[in-house]
Amino acid sequence: MGAYILRRLLLMIPTLLGVVVITFGIIQFVPGGPVEQYLIEARTAIGAGADSGGGVYRGGQGVDPRRLEEIKALYGFDKPPMERLVQMLGQFARFDLGQSFFQNKSVWALIVEKLPVSLSLGLWTFFISYAIAVPLGVAKAVRAGTRFDVWTSVLVLVGYAIPGFVLGVALLVIFGGQLQWFPLRGLTSANWDELGWGARIADYLWHITLPVTAMVLGSFAVTAMLTKNAFLEEIRKQYVLVARAKGLKEKQVLWKHVFRNALIPIVTGFPAAFIGAFFTGSLLIETLFSLDGLGLLSYESVIRRDYPVVLGTLYFFTLIGLVTKLVSDLCYVWVDPRVKFD
Repeated sequence: MGAYILRRLLLMIPTLLGVVVITFGIIQFVPGGPVEQYLIEARTAIGAGADSGGGVYRGGQGVDPRRLEEIKALYGFDKPPMERLVQMLGQFARFDLGQSFFQNKSVWALIVEKLPVSLSLGLWTFFISYAIAVPLGVAKAVRAGTRFDVWTSVLVLVGYAIPGFVLGVALLVIFGGQLQWFPLRGLTSANWDELGWGARIADYLWHITLPVTAMVLGSFAVTAMLTKNAFLEEIRKQYVLVARAKGLKEKQVLWKHVFRNALIPIVTGFPAAFIGAFFTGSLLIETLFSLDGLGLLSYESVIRRDYPVVLGTLYFFTLIGLVTKLVSDLCYVWVDPRVKFD
């Protein structure tokens, strides 16, 4: 087991290296880098100042070459790409993700600042999805082929087919705009700090209802169908027939014998689903509901060409994904001792 874990940890290094190097190489060919973004903002500010002060607009004129070199040096673009790549890899090896070009904060500080919003969405999505999917899958397996199974399958597949962003728009228009039952944006109200603890909890749940609903309806379908198929496979096995022949009640057969074995593929997927709920699909939901989380941070960083944030968050997400995959594989051994990695 120790040798297997060591091999997997060592294999993470070339994977991380490949992801970062490929992304860095793509960035070199993307037009409109941070230097250009800075010049556009500066020209816009100069143009606005000229319009308000009645002066002559100079935003369209060229930039002094010395000033341009200073700007390039500020963002580190005065060095060759290979030198910048080696410097960045050295920082990442020390888990130093660098400084944001435009927000005057370290990338780690931005991740820590935005993480609570994504954690909030992810935790609710994960727990509610499994709380619905596992009992529903068991019920579908027990009633396989009945009308209940058919109609729930139709509803589950329809919910899975509707993109979370489209569903979020519909929820926002109907329940936030027309009926005005829920707020249109944010995770808390403006006067949240002035509320008592009970009112804070109610206000938070009031704001989180629509975005979590949009994420849950598209995420529990796979788990529900996986649970159903796992139960059906176990119910047909010989030990279930033996348990029934001994006179055990159906509930005892299902929950004491079948349930434990059928949950093996589901439990082993917990780590990936738990982490995936934080980062998968949250970008559009956070943007739609104006939730300042990691998804929105990544999107804005790409738009503004804030390369340290783009590469730093990518490195962070990739590392978490690789570790989660390793934990998921180890869960097989924990749940089913018959599995060996020798």
